[in-house]
Amino acid sequence: MNHITAIYRRLAMLLVLTGAALSAFAQINTDQVVNIGRNALYFEDYILAIQYFNQAIKAKPFLAEPYFYRSVAKISLEDYGGAEQDAGLAIERNPFIVDAYQVRGVARQNLGNYKGAVEDYDAGLKLMPEDKNLLINRAICQTALKNYDDAQQSFDRLLSLDRRNDRAYIGLAQMNLERKDTTAALENLNKGIELNKNNATAYVMRAEISTRTRGDFEDALADMDSAIMLEPRYAGYFINRAYMKYNLDDYFGAMADYDYALSLEPASVEAHFNRGLLRAEVSDNNKAISDFSFVLKSNPANFMALYNRALLYMRTGQYREAAKDFTSILKKYPEFEAGYMARGEAKRRMGDHKGGDADYEHAMAIFRRKKTHVSNFNPAEIEATAAIKKAEQRVLNGNDEPETAEEIINRFNTLLTVTETEPVKPEYANRQRGHIQNDNIEVEPMPMFTLSYYAQDNKLNGNTHITREMADVNDTRLLPGKLTLVCGEPQLGEEEIQRHFSNIEYYNSLLSMANPRSVDYFARGLDYLLLKNPDAAVSDADAAIAQSPEFVLAYVLRADAHYIQYRMAQVRDKNDDESLADAPDAKTQSMLRQRQNMAALAMVIADLEQVIKLSPKNAYAHYNKGNAYMLQTDYTSAISSYSTAIQLKPDFAEAYYNRGLLYLRLGNKNLGVADLSKAGELGMLPSYNILKRMTR
Repeated sequence: MNHITAIYRRLAMLLVLTGAALSAFAQINTDQVVNIGRNALYFEDYILAIQYFNQAIKAKPFLAEPYFYRSVAKISLEDYGGAEQDAGLAIERNPFIVDAYQVRGVARQNLGNYKGAVEDYDAGLKLMPEDKNLLINRAICQTALKNYDDAQQSFDRLLSLDRRNDRAYIGLAQMNLERKDTTAALENLNKGIELNKNNATAYVMRAEISTRTRGDFEDALADMDSAIMLEPRYAGYFINRAYMKYNLDDYFGAMADYDYALSLEPASVEAHFNRGLLRAEVSDNNKAISDFSFVLKSNPANFMALYNRALLYMRTGQYREAAKDFTSILKKYPEFEAGYMARGEAKRRMGDHKGGDADYEHAMAIFRRKKTHVSNFNPAEIEATAAIKKAEQRVLNGNDEPETAEEIINRFNTLLTVTETEPVKPEYANRQRGHIQNDNIEVEPMPMFTLSYYAQDNKLNGNTHITREMADVNDTRLLPGKLTLVCGEPQLGEEEIQRHFSNIEYYNSLLSMANPRSVDYFARGLDYLLLKNPDAAVSDADAAIAQSPEFVLAYVLRADAHYIQYRMAQVRDKNDDESLADAPDAKTQSMLRQRQNMAALAMVIADLEQVIKLSPKNAYAHYNKGNAYMLQTDYTSAISSYSTAIQLKPDFAEAYYNRGLLYLRLGNKNLGVADLSKAGELGMLPSYNILKRMTR
């Protein structure tokens, strides 16, 4: 229910303001850090607040307060798993923080753990029996659990404390709807709106009653107009209103609402599907095909989109595409006579008379077997009926059924593509305040760490990346700059580029003299690498290793160079595939290039294994090896490498992030969400958008 969300928003502010009720601590520095974090919470700087609470927890892990406030920040970012864990840690340290029970209850409620949420609300009410938020949240959970008598008692208790509590009446309406008492529900909603005309959820619920039970679309439309005036940035309201306008024969208004919903939420599958249906009805066929194609790109298993697109392809004369779609349909429904007839017609229109005749004969065989001459088999009706039954079952169960691994994988795969209508991926260095989980991002793993002279400090936690071997070389001052590791490839300006060319000239002279040193080969190789000349960098790394076989950084340099070679080959291969697509041996050439690319990654892994052999505690080498395995699609080995990196460096945000993505790719939602939550806690901002999009 949407009104719960509003409660949560108010809860975050309430918790900041009631912090004075918590016990004060004697240490000034810790108090100061926590207070600054609380101020950041007040200004909705959730990510910054988490970093301050991390510092306090690191300094004094026995304190409850930093865990509690960090849970508030996480719940504001919709990281419900992380919020539940932190609130639990706060309760372990101080079981008398009422708001900690409320935060954990809200987190559990959002995770569908209504029984656990009720336990938390009960614990909070023992300490503060008249807390209105605890009472209404408990009542909502009891309703979800179908404990209607208990829920009624909670609502009655709340109304005895506050007769004008509009949220209580909306909660009662929800309970009465579940009990099929529409009349009582409508009375509750009318009372709630009378008390508070600014609660959008009440209007939406009343509109639903008007459409479902009375077929009164005019009243429903008026209520949706009111909801939209109150919350004009919620795409779902426009989708609902479009349905009402459609039923009032206002096709133009319905189309406008679908368009606007997609301007607010470009990736909305529901808006694309419904707009596709409407476009098909008004014979805007090619645009309808585009909408159904979007739906199928996001969810290839959406049968209704596939079926409608197949019909539209036939209608528009795109017979090759129609035949492909009907082939997919017939794989699922091999007894669909009309499907064979349609595919046969498409084949004949393409000139494939033999294939068309075969489909026609197959359809006739099904007719003879069924002893009928008319197709009475409609897969669309079967799919629609199944979808309705599934939805009813979910309502009956009180919550959604657990997702299967296949469903998790499919949903994660839909996040990997940014639609053409989405804005450019945001720069997170400039966007790290407020509800960043609402910023859609392109889902891609964090890149490898490479050697550089150009540090990229994490502005959130101040971390720089360096290893013992790098610190030792920096101390010698034999290099033109201080070595560091950067995640990704820094873009150099003209001044930096000229400096590296000058460095190469200097090392050319130095290495032409007698007794060249391995560190000089290494230094020149790094200059070559930064100038994107990986072949020369490999040559210099080879020379450095030949002179000093235990020179760890030379192996790191060579691994970096092999990786750049791989990246460059990927770009060349893409261009070659496009330009040579019609060549007779195109497939063979593509397979050969792929084999060469895998060999390049194998060289990266071999060098990283040598780094690990010489420096077993090098977390970055394990992380980079995980990335190489991931590029080879060896996800099990990649996860193992990331896990080792995390064991060696428990605050390795990038490793948590990449491992979380792989867990989701493999269908393990629990482990994936836990890793992304930890990555977000450590300052990896894209985590929160993925958590939001992967949490139903």
